[in-house]
Amino acid sequence: MSIVFKETQKFSQWWLWLLLLAIGVLPITGLYKQLYLQETFGDTPISNLSLSIFGFFVFLLIALFWIMKLKTQINQHGIGMHFFPFVKKQVHWDQIKSAAVVNYGFVGGRGIRLFTSYGTVYNIKGNMGLAIVLTSGKKYLIGTQNPKQLTAVLEKLAPTTVTNS
Repeated sequence: MSIVFKETQKFSQWWLWLLLLAIGVLPITGLYKQLYLQETFGDTPISNLSLSIFGFFVFLLIALFWIMKLKTQINQHGIGMHFFPFVKKQVHWDQIKSAAVVNYGFVGGRGIRLFTSYGTVYNIKGNMGLAIVLTSGKKYLIGTQNPKQLTAVLEKLAPTTVTNS
């Protein structure tokens, strides 16, 4: 089973990491002031325990963005997608009615988007993706940063399912 197309994407947008780090500074500052300096943090401070729990969840969120990745693999058997740590799918060519690389525009954000005109969308960045319609009628879209390479691989492996957009 040789892989013909393989792509791994991570959240690498500078503005996202700036935002996450700015959010991460809040609990650190609060905990430092309340636990170390013994001063209240804010006009209506919360308890040390509540602040610690808030900090824990903020850092879980940051860690989640750090480990999340979208992996796409295409070979002679079909299309595989893993949006780690949430979803893993493998679709065989005989289950695919059509596949096309499309410009999907903005679908309401990044990550996993449900109930769009493309079905379920899995994207990390950009606006290009592989739109898949299964013979069952289900639809998926997998974001890509390599649309030309992806189109060439689709035309080679499954020319009967490829549609031009």
